[in-house]
Amino acid sequence: MKTTQENIFSSKTLSYFLQLSETMNYTQTAQILGITQPALTQQIKKLERTVGTPLFYSVGKKLRLTDAGIIMLKTTHQIYDLLNEATDEIQQATSSTTGEINLGILASIETKVFEDFALELYKENPDLVINIHMLTRKEIWESLENNKIDLAIMYLPDESIKNWKPYSSEKIISDDLIFIHHDESLAQKKSISIQEIGSRPWVMYPQGYYLNVALREQFKNNMVDVPHVTARYTMPEQILKFALNTNANTALPKSYLLSLDPESLKEQGAYTAEFEPKVKFDLEFVFRKNKNDIPRIGRFLEKFNEFISKKSFTDRLIDDKEQL
Repeated sequence: MKTTQENIFSSKTLSYFLQLSETMNYTQTAQILGITQPALTQQIKKLERTVGTPLFYSVGKKLRLTDAGIIMLKTTHQIYDLLNEATDEIQQATSSTTGEINLGILASIETKVFEDFALELYKENPDLVINIHMLTRKEIWESLENNKIDLAIMYLPDESIKNWKPYSSEKIISDDLIFIHHDESLAQKKSISIQEIGSRPWVMYPQGYYLNVALREQFKNNMVDVPHVTARYTMPEQILKFALNTNANTALPKSYLLSLDPESLKEQGAYTAEFEPKVKFDLEFVFRKNKNDIPRIGRFLEKFNEFISKKSFTDRLIDDKEQL
């Protein structure tokens, strides 16, 4: 006879419990999961009935884990770790040229290089399927934890991540933000301080996006008011198009701008300059430890390193010569 435990301790129920443990807010958790709040409450209460004790309690409007909830949270993480280890162990026995690789790319990153690499890899290994997912930072970390993606491509350092122990990273390139403006009086300047920028409206990434947070931090560190933002887009080409057509200020990664024709920007009345001090970050692969021991993952990383070492690509993204 099927037991209640078999029905309750499902991956879905445990994922609901983990999400609620992270947000400590039923409404926010239901929105993230894409379900109704009553449906979430019902699943949590079923789980509590199964273990025989409450897992959460309220202090005013704030939700807290009970002692039993703390034990359940620790155990659930252990379960996911065991499942992920088992998955990795199975996958390590597979071929390096077949199967699937799931990439989670931060939504604000220009993807052309990775798309070009995927095409080149396909020509060599048509039986290896590359799936590209454009994700937010939160979605990337959830997907890494749940083994839904093999490799994340994102900007670091990321101070929002508190537990790096289960993860490794491999740097792709070092990068920094470049200021794009339409002020002829600043056109000859190679670098511009935050204080010199002026009050022209900006177009930026959405609130919470890594590069938006990094830039806002630069304004605050220099005790300058964050500029008025007139539009927000997720992709660099969208931001640049808006800036060029409205004369709004913006800032985009140097790696993206190096793929463009600088003379074309000038012809459209746009000028570029580095920030002083620079707003620096790294573009990196992030993956769970030992994930690169899986043959197809390890080979993917090796092939990508070969790809970016080619002269044509190196000139565009890694060379330090002045191109802007």
